[in-house]
Amino acid sequence: MTHILALDQGTTSSRAILFNAQGSTVHTAQLEFKQIFPQLGWVEHDPLEIWQTQLQVMKQVLAKADPDKAVAAIAITNQRETTVLWDRQTGQPLANAIVWQDRRTVEYCHALRQQGHQALIQEKTGLVLDSYFSGTKLAWLLENIPGARSRAERGELAFGTIDSWLVWNLTKGKTHVTDPSNASRTLLFNLHTLAWDDELLALFNIPRSLLPKVVPSSGVVAHTEPTLLGRAIPIASMIGDQQAATFGQACFEPGMAKNTYGTGCFMLLNTGHQPVASQNQLLTTIGWQRPESSAQPVAPTQPARIAQAESGNHTSALVTTYCLEASVFMGGATVQWLRDGLNIISSAYEIEALAASVPDVADTYLVPAFTGLGAPIWDGNARGTLIGMTRGTTKAHIARAALEAIALQVADVFDAMAKDSGIALAELRVDGGAAKNDLLMQMQADFLGVPVVRPKITETTALGAAYLAGLAVGLWFSTKDIATQWSIDRRFEPHMAAAGRQAKLARWHQALERSKGWAT
Repeated sequence: MTHILALDQGTTSSRAILFNAQGSTVHTAQLEFKQIFPQLGWVEHDPLEIWQTQLQVMKQVLAKADPDKAVAAIAITNQRETTVLWDRQTGQPLANAIVWQDRRTVEYCHALRQQGHQALIQEKTGLVLDSYFSGTKLAWLLENIPGARSRAERGELAFGTIDSWLVWNLTKGKTHVTDPSNASRTLLFNLHTLAWDDELLALFNIPRSLLPKVVPSSGVVAHTEPTLLGRAIPIASMIGDQQAATFGQACFEPGMAKNTYGTGCFMLLNTGHQPVASQNQLLTTIGWQRPESSAQPVAPTQPARIAQAESGNHTSALVTTYCLEASVFMGGATVQWLRDGLNIISSAYEIEALAASVPDVADTYLVPAFTGLGAPIWDGNARGTLIGMTRGTTKAHIARAALEAIALQVADVFDAMAKDSGIALAELRVDGGAAKNDLLMQMQADFLGVPVVRPKITETTALGAAYLAGLAVGLWFSTKDIATQWSIDRRFEPHMAAAGRQAKLARWHQALERSKGWAT
């Protein structure tokens, strides 16, 4: 058993990737699913479509796989705060999933802040009080679906983020679990006790019976229903997508940071085994939790590791790794808007050449606050702003401004992260679809003033989940084994002078100010 099947359930598509013991991609399949926008600021997904697309790509990959090289385990990584509420008996969702981008609970969050609850929530959860997170979405579903609250109180319903939803379906309702990385994004999980918090559940009026059991990010938690994939396969890891990418980037030591350029941009900094409170509007979050292997001269055999993982008889106690995180809502989604909203490009790949056709943005700035602003501003009422245009502004300037907007948002959170951690970050490891854009990566290095390092394997989200599953079942023995597989594709050195960088950031901050509070 030399392969791991990683399920990467993202915001716009479901993917399955088969990895070998060298951490290389063997087969992959991907299906997009519908984005639903019922009202202004609302974003939804059909949970059943998510499950069906994920099941289809799993089967497609397994159909291509060599039958002599069996899958040792399944790994799951997922879009995080997206919220599903379903019937425990039938497995049917009560409504569409509310996506992490959704802003319908902005006013609810504002009311809680006005009541003075922000400090308590931040101290317990490490999160700011924002509609981004799952707790307010779940509260909204319970209040707005007829009969949902009374059914929840009777224990008839289940809540989960997408990881929980997938495991429920993979096991045909036998297993309802989540891991600490996903639990820590709900506003209901205490970072210090590593458990669901009764005071927070009371604040949001959430019945405890809805919640999944919290299990380690690495370890066999269940087996798939044999009829789904032809045999029962261990499910050996569950982890939120950004934490998975951090693990896949081999950011195993405190002070190491990565940024993922996906639908949004998400920077995580490993801060070690104790949570670090943010003073600059960043998030304190759990990176992953796993058994910390004791030093052994010889690795246990794979069957022994599987048996150990399934029994919970680990060689040492569970160890939790914490991170500081900055969440930028509009990364690659900004490019999607140019494609689907403005129609100035027909595919995302065209933006690099179009943006490179002009030497600068001609003082045009795009603030992509289409779903509000995330870290470090957290303004749910900010809206997208395009400013500085003249008669000479072209679609090329707008395309370049869009790329700059992605890099400038990341520069702001990079600065906040350095202030919070007290660490002068020496480099930034990057991954995700937009990390393949050389122009964007050069902009990023210039706006940060430190090198940007792109690995050879940029599918680090799925890879990180695969590594955690492989550690659980003995495909890899230690993080040292994994770190040796990480290798550089290209290193982007900053070329912009410090004065130019400061001027660019100052002008960007002027544009930011004009986007704030617009929706009020």
